[in-house]
Amino acid sequence: MGVASSTPAPAEAYAAARSRAARPNLTEFVSGLPFELDGFQLSACSALEDGHGVLVCAPTGAGKTVVGEFAVHLALARGQKCFYTTPIKALSNQKYADLVARHGPDAVGLLTGDTVINSGAQVVVMTTEVLRNMIYAGSGALEHLAYVVMDEVHYLADRFRGAVWEEVILQLPEHVALVSLSATVSNAEEFGDWLVTVRGDTTVVVDEVRPVPLWQHMMVGSRLMDLFAGEDEAGELQVDPDLVRYTRDLDRQSAVWDRGRGRGRAGNGHGGGGNARSANRFRPPSRTTVIDRLDRDGLLPAITFVFSRAGCDAAVGQCLRSGLRLTSEDDVEEIRRIVEKHTSELPQADLAVLGYWEWREALERGIAAHHAGMLPAFKETVEELFVRGLVRAVFATETLALGINMPARTVVLERLVKFNGESHAELTPGEYTQLTGRAGRRGIDVEGHAVVVWQPGTDPVQVAGLASTRTYPLRSSFRPGYNMAVNLVGRLGVDAARDLLEQSLGQFQADRSVVGISRRIERNAEALAGYEESMRCHLGDFAEYMGLRRQVSDREKALSRLGVAQSRDAAAASLRTLRTGDVIAVPTGRRAGLAVVLDPGVDPDGDPRPLVLSEDRWAGRLSPADFTAPVEPLGRMRLPKRVDHRAPRVRRDLASSLRNTGIVAPPAPRRRGRADADDGDLAALRRALRAHPCHGCDDREVHARWAERAGRLERETEQLRQKRQATTHSLARAFDRIRGLLSERGYVDGEEITEHGARLARIWGESDLLTAECLRHGVWDGLEAAELAAVVSALVYETRRDNGPVPRVPSGPVSEALAATVRVWAELDADERRHRVDRTREPDLGFAWPMHRWARGESLSAVLTAAEQNGSELSAGDFVRWCRQVLDLLDQIAGVAGRSGGVGRVAVQAGRAVRRGVVAVGAT
Repeated sequence: MGVASSTPAPAEAYAAARSRAARPNLTEFVSGLPFELDGFQLSACSALEDGHGVLVCAPTGAGKTVVGEFAVHLALARGQKCFYTTPIKALSNQKYADLVARHGPDAVGLLTGDTVINSGAQVVVMTTEVLRNMIYAGSGALEHLAYVVMDEVHYLADRFRGAVWEEVILQLPEHVALVSLSATVSNAEEFGDWLVTVRGDTTVVVDEVRPVPLWQHMMVGSRLMDLFAGEDEAGELQVDPDLVRYTRDLDRQSAVWDRGRGRGRAGNGHGGGGNARSANRFRPPSRTTVIDRLDRDGLLPAITFVFSRAGCDAAVGQCLRSGLRLTSEDDVEEIRRIVEKHTSELPQADLAVLGYWEWREALERGIAAHHAGMLPAFKETVEELFVRGLVRAVFATETLALGINMPARTVVLERLVKFNGESHAELTPGEYTQLTGRAGRRGIDVEGHAVVVWQPGTDPVQVAGLASTRTYPLRSSFRPGYNMAVNLVGRLGVDAARDLLEQSLGQFQADRSVVGISRRIERNAEALAGYEESMRCHLGDFAEYMGLRRQVSDREKALSRLGVAQSRDAAAASLRTLRTGDVIAVPTGRRAGLAVVLDPGVDPDGDPRPLVLSEDRWAGRLSPADFTAPVEPLGRMRLPKRVDHRAPRVRRDLASSLRNTGIVAPPAPRRRGRADADDGDLAALRRALRAHPCHGCDDREVHARWAERAGRLERETEQLRQKRQATTHSLARAFDRIRGLLSERGYVDGEEITEHGARLARIWGESDLLTAECLRHGVWDGLEAAELAAVVSALVYETRRDNGPVPRVPSGPVSEALAATVRVWAELDADERRHRVDRTREPDLGFAWPMHRWARGESLSAVLTAAEQNGSELSAGDFVRWCRQVLDLLDQIAGVAGRSGGVGRVAVQAGRAVRRGVVAVGAT
């Protein structure tokens, strides 16, 4: 048996030597790595050193960021600058720490809006919004910029923030090389084509192979079963037949139990068989059972996605009550040290209301929750402990899958349904892949594991479809807004701004769809030519004849509708005259026959809905639709003062009395003469039709069938033309509508932006124009610091529940300023409707009261208690998050209005009042 030589062939060695010589920076970079680069990493880094931009699409955990780190290496080696952008502050902080550890603090800076560290460094890590703002401001920091890394560039599909990524890509100077790092998407080539169009030479590198293989399982009760049983001859994954058979048997047993439970409840109350059925009922494994099983099988650490904040906290509580412990005594000491490092600045008085002691106890057992409602310091602690392997079971919402580097050996999905903000919807293949992509730690695990907890009704075949589907395209969410519009006009002018919008990915994708629409229109035109040939008549113009036929048909339908409406109006008028005891005849339908009126039933809108009892004992309400002609009473019946029509005995006795009155229902009315009999226009059309030469053609109906097909195709083609017109230049037209509104309100004057427009250009957020209008009209003038903080909170806060009570707000200046703010919004909303632009969200007053109390200096406990009493229950994490958004807006107001006086000075004071205690911890 031959043995393969580890020595490369001479040709391979020569090629490798040439590559090293051609790319000395890459050679130097690789020599400092503790691992060898994968093929896709090598391809992307080589393209970057050769002077190309790159788009790298690869699975979560595949090592895309190595390419970004090589861009940093190139910039430092060549004496140039590199900006490394991320979608969220936590990722920016994490990447900053990584780069400082590699290159030292002097070479690396950080900009995240509320944090500024060494901003003049050669390498600066920042959130994408910060870079966008620098571009619009014409910042000098853009000089000598050679590389921009856009980590998680697939965020441009985010409907709230995605436009920022496209703004940056479109407006970066041409000489800047763009390094775009994306999760795996099915239209990477399309995305790459767009980047080539707007950025020039771009190399697209796609890798769909996970660096750590992922095994798919289902946990059925206490059994952990494989989802797939291998591949068939065609290479397609096959669902494990034993799993399918076992779960279907359990589904049938659950259905039998449910039917038995229904009968038991309806029976005599004896529980003889019920307890046996209950004992046999399938119950999904408890969270403790799942974690314990994974621990025994060596599958921890694990992230369990629960899709509910309350569910995450409840899961931790269940594990604590069960006595579950996943740590050693040495682990506990290290955990306490890391907890102290992250939380030492928290005020002692707030620890109880923050749930600090329960949270720390869970950490010391190796268990934690992770969701947006947690205090930032708590989340950061959990993240560090999990990465270090000290916390081994995390219960998280799906937000954890959106960026933070927290890989696990196993990912558990409790359900395949989540709330998407509007309704409960099933997970998409893309969401499933994103969540399970956390499983398998490169360099640590040989394989990763995804576990779906089976529940009755869960189909393994459906789960297999989610696990094996690879069709999740990247779709642009780009839409022009007010701030974008004034910035583009101010920097580029109107025509160049429109040209820029035409280059967006959104328009690029829309234009590609137009190609398909145009092809369908062309095919329809060819088919229409054939139809017209088939409907050609030797006696005359058959299209003209068909036009007359359509006019006759349309007129007949219009007269028929008019006749029905007139009959119904007459019937309604007669029903309004009925009195209790009148005997009437229902002419048609299931209730045809005699009926006595129990209640005339005219509703507040004047629509008659009489309650009647028929001679066959039916009681219910009638409407004008039940009558083809006006109703006339046939006689009267004496009725008791109170008639309980719901009682069967009463209905039986009244129906008998009705039949004994001797009143006989008249025969059903004959259909009235056609309403079109005396219509002059219709008569003229019919004469013209009969006089047309084609009316006498022997093949008239054959021609007519072809003409009807042609008519249907013409209508379809017209709809396609309208769709093409709406799609082409759609973003530029939206920009024009926004510009029209801004011109009316004095923010734009032709090719220039006004003083008010320059203010708007420096306000970022979904309520940017509303903020500018309130400042412009002095709505917030005269407020004190706490009052201003309370009022502006209405522009950033958004309650999680739409059906809560109307929130209380502080009386006096706060109440008056909020009312004025809502009035400004109402006027703006009317203008937005008129101009057909996206509407600004209505101010939400739910955070005004907690914000006012906090800015006045009250304790966290008092503020959260007051919020709950006011119908706005807040977690400490939510409270801090909303406070920081208020701080961001206050800082913008101070920058726009001027910090030395008026509302700007008060905004500075309000910022100081809010930035304290838990809100200030970890914010700088």
